[in-house]
Amino acid sequence: MIRAYVREIAFLTLANHLPRLPIFDSLRYAILRLAGLTIKGKCTIWGPITIRPIGGARNIEVGKGTFINAECRFGVPNDKVTIGENVQVGPRVMFETVNHGLVYVPGVGRGAWTKPIVVEDEVWIGAGAIVTQGVTIGRGAVVAAGAVVTKDVAPNTVVGGVPARLLREAVAADSSQHHVEPLV
Repeated sequence: MIRAYVREIAFLTLANHLPRLPIFDSLRYAILRLAGLTIKGKCTIWGPITIRPIGGARNIEVGKGTFINAECRFGVPNDKVTIGENVQVGPRVMFETVNHGLVYVPGVGRGAWTKPIVVEDEVWIGAGAIVTQGVTIGRGAVVAAGAVVTKDVAPNTVVGGVPARLLREAVAADSSQHHVEPLV
């Protein structure tokens, strides 16, 4: 177990400190594999990323073609964060699989529980969004920047706000469409 922790720390540190040049951006995912992440094909991870606690890298799975922007955080002590294929994750997005109770018991604390997070294929998560434990974000959904996602998101919908709520249906484009309208 100690060897896995040292390996994770060493390769995560290396990946997070690579120069921010395109050649390293496209290779960082391979180094993160060595840190213990399950990465199912070529993807782009800009980094740095934060994984808490040490040993949590084994609880992160990323699909091919996915883009993860800088300064994303994965709180994965026990349950997994599974990110599908061709997902776009904005900067400073947080995936938090753990939560605490509202009731404080003196000498014991608040207690904690974890649940997995699933992000299906072709999802876009905007900058600074927070995805909480037990959430599934359906295929093709869009999470607006700054949203706090506390409940499942239906496929092909746009959600935003705190807590996130349905804003509208997402528009599916055919391959001939080149212009996409803004969310707002």
